[in-house]
Amino acid sequence: MLAGTEDQPQAHVALSAALASVPSHAYLFHGPAGSGKRTVARSFAAELLAEGDADPDSARHRVHAGTHPDLTWVKPTGAAQMRAADVEGPVVAAAARTPFESSRRVFVLERVDTMNDTVANRLLKTLEEPASFVHLILLTDRLSLVIDTVASRCQPVRFDPLPPARVADMLHREGVEAEKALACARLAAGNVERARMLASEEGEGLREDAEAMVAGALSGGGLDEPWRALLERAERHREDAEQASSIEREQRLELEPHGRERKALERELEEAARRDARRARTEVLELGLELAAMGFRDLVAVAEDAPDAVLGADHLPALAERARGRDPRRLRQCVERCEETRMSLQLNATEDLALTALGFRLASLVGEPA
Repeated sequence: MLAGTEDQPQAHVALSAALASVPSHAYLFHGPAGSGKRTVARSFAAELLAEGDADPDSARHRVHAGTHPDLTWVKPTGAAQMRAADVEGPVVAAAARTPFESSRRVFVLERVDTMNDTVANRLLKTLEEPASFVHLILLTDRLSLVIDTVASRCQPVRFDPLPPARVADMLHREGVEAEKALACARLAAGNVERARMLASEEGEGLREDAEAMVAGALSGGGLDEPWRALLERAERHREDAEQASSIEREQRLELEPHGRERKALERELEEAARRDARRARTEVLELGLELAAMGFRDLVAVAEDAPDAVLGADHLPALAERARGRDPRRLRQCVERCEETRMSLQLNATEDLALTALGFRLASLVGEPA
């Protein structure tokens, strides 16, 4: 069985049939985040490049290690969109050149829903009339946002959310205590990568930050700024991403000769570093707000005597204490306020002000008088 398709029957059937006959020139892997699309894309690429190789096991190993010369893996470099430069050289130009050592060249493009019309038009000819040795695997978490002219030229392969029990079992086998593993799996909605993060020390800290926001609202503590810990955590992630980008930038520039091209590359890398840092900060804030919303949702489940519906069941005793005597209707409104604030961050709202306003709104809904 193709690695990663154990819980994806549609992908297993489609890709196994392709490997047994003539693979399509382009596939569109679509499904929710964390459902295994990247894992399967790499496994499928490994089989495509291993076929006919004198040492197929070596070819597979190098694909999984990211060192096979005939595999190109593209991630968008724009803050919110894929850029033309992401596909022009790495894909469009490279797809016109023969393979280095395999009989094929494989190109994997992540987050193709971030393509705009300009990028899609640059890629279109490669999708329509690729060389016989070219195979493209496009990945997206948001099929509805993929441009029609791109989607229509690919064979779709659907990925479904993994069952929480399956994700929990994976975490438990990795050493996570069973109750915590199931809670993280349910909070992650089948997203394996997110579940692993929530089960980590950093993830536990993020859950604590979100719970502090919930507890602060319930106590009417808007002036105590219970959201401050989440902001500080997000800023640490921004700094870490900035430092990592700085190291990568120095390594890229080390062998570049001085001159106009080096200056242009330096500016490009600096812009990319700022985008990466901003994205790292926003991702933490958005996940923290999602967890806070799920915390209020769990309180609704407890208040309405539906403990089986609780996602963070490993924290059930604390939830039971907080839910006592609460109005489920107001708790539901708190879920909505958290989601509204999370969406506002995607529109570049000022984070500090947005969280401050959220804190007061939540406390006004469910806070107890001091």
